[in-house]
Amino acid sequence: MVKRAARSLLVDYKLPQITVMFWVLKIAATTLGETGGDLLAQTLKLGYAQASLLFLAIFVVSVLTQLRVRRFHPALYWTVIAATSTAGTTMSDLINRGPGSDTSTDGGLGYGVGALLLISGLALVFAIWKFSGQTFDVANITTFRGELLYWAAILLSNTLGTSLGDYLSDSSGLGYWGSGFLIAVVMALILTAHYLTNISGVLLFWMAFVLTRPLGATMGDWLSKPHASGGLALGTYGTSAALLAILIIGIAYNYRKIQRTPAPEHATVGPALKR
Repeated sequence: MVKRAARSLLVDYKLPQITVMFWVLKIAATTLGETGGDLLAQTLKLGYAQASLLFLAIFVVSVLTQLRVRRFHPALYWTVIAATSTAGTTMSDLINRGPGSDTSTDGGLGYGVGALLLISGLALVFAIWKFSGQTFDVANITTFRGELLYWAAILLSNTLGTSLGDYLSDSSGLGYWGSGFLIAVVMALILTAHYLTNISGVLLFWMAFVLTRPLGATMGDWLSKPHASGGLALGTYGTSAALLAILIIGIAYNYRKIQRTPAPEHATVGPALKR
């Protein structure tokens, strides 16, 4: 009876708590998005345009399902995150490189113009978010419109992060190690600011969230690309499989933690998700 009463309190817990495990899974999912997107678009020669349509369809189906559920489901949530990452990878490559599977930017707008367009799009989403009156605090998003804006921002941030990661690793001269190190340093500064300054935690969260995407992109390229390009030559198949295994283990851990945590500590009691 006590267990049933506790479970009845699980209402409207839609999004995960921001913990170390969250960031581990976020980086794994975004890195998987890079290698998974490259697997279809480049290795299997599907092309960036067709791969983008496929991954966008997966994203739409998964995010509509996520919007309809009443509480947090780790497998569903991370499926949507992975879908935004893979779609973001191929959409970014489509903008920057063109519709084919070539890795040069001759057929596209290039990294600079592509990044400018994506930054403008993300800024527009945040502007709409601000004027909508919905909270930016992801721990307190309880409305349909708020969660819709949350997923729009994530999709654009992952697409922008791919462009930034590709620019840093391919065009800036830093290479995979240099760009990965630079992003890691910036993220360490954000973490320091979180503990030692009064800068808004919401602002720092979104800065870190955006930066995990280029970090994942450079890590994915470093793991999968050939030695001649500065990578470890693990290939898109092997790298994607390893990252998928990490995600599955992390999701299983989330489910186990939810089952073991008393309801008052991990659930909120309140009204159904409002529109």
